[in-house]
Amino acid sequence: MEKLLVICGPTATGKTPLAIKLAKRFNGEIVSADSRQVYKGMDIGTGKDLPVGAKIKYLWFGKYGYYEIDTVKVWGYDLADPRHEYSVAQYIKFAERIISDILKRGKLPILVGGTGLYIKAVVDGIPTVYIPRDNRLRKNFENRDVSGLFETLAQMDSIRAAQMNASDKKNSRRLVRAIEVATWRINNAEKGQRMEKRKKDFDVLMIGLMAPAVVVEERIGLRVRERMEKGILPEIKKLLKSGVGWDTQAMGSMGYGIWRDYVEGEVDEKNILGEWQREEVKYARRQTTWFRKEKRVNWFDITQRSNAPKVEKMVKKWHNTKYV
Repeated sequence: MEKLLVICGPTATGKTPLAIKLAKRFNGEIVSADSRQVYKGMDIGTGKDLPVGAKIKYLWFGKYGYYEIDTVKVWGYDLADPRHEYSVAQYIKFAERIISDILKRGKLPILVGGTGLYIKAVVDGIPTVYIPRDNRLRKNFENRDVSGLFETLAQMDSIRAAQMNASDKKNSRRLVRAIEVATWRINNAEKGQRMEKRKKDFDVLMIGLMAPAVVVEERIGLRVRERMEKGILPEIKKLLKSGVGWDTQAMGSMGYGIWRDYVEGEVDEKNILGEWQREEVKYARRQTTWFRKEKRVNWFDITQRSNAPKVEKMVKKWHNTKYV
């Protein structure tokens, strides 16, 4: 069974620097699992940390490119035009192809990021992401209240309805998507079975980086100020000039849409910076909650220096062990 190393955890915990170090040590290449870094032209606010003058390079298949950071290939940046939506299904298609190619070249794929859904999609598979939107169905249900939506779902897929928590049952968007999925499965039973078997199995090692909340908040504050100094505002204005609207999926990314009121002259910069930092902290908490539910993650506190060699030792032992 082929190996896949995963480095995950909340923002501002040093996942990419660790991944670069391990990639150099174990002949690996990095695959970004960050839903913000997929967009072209969104570099500063998403923390791509590209070398000055870095240009994307391509292998023979040409569609997907990589950047080189400290001699290590990094895939998963600049996959999408920020004027258009980008889905988990598109990310899985990319990740499957790149990870397969990395393995064929005898290298170790290292999946790195804080977007838990992307990581889950690669490691465990999420068959429903391939089920397309049904705009006609969504139009028919757009004015239905949540109780009516839940009743419809219960009639179509009682198991999925029973799995929903209290929050899901009150969320019309999630209910409509569940109905959409149930409808598609009823109409495409044979195709759905093939999709369930699509996922590739890996021998996975998951490394999680964490730190006390006060440390994460301090690191986030430093990062926000640093990104401001690097030119997040000129980057946003350039995106707007190129036709990326405030209401696009890309501009909804952390660190971008929050500047709308400033650009339109309604608030000052100090207020935006404070709000940006608070939103990043909330995001880090959500990430931590997500990853804490994953029992396979081996957690390491970045404030404990003794943990650095422990991580490398764990990866070395796993990397040199043949899967039985």
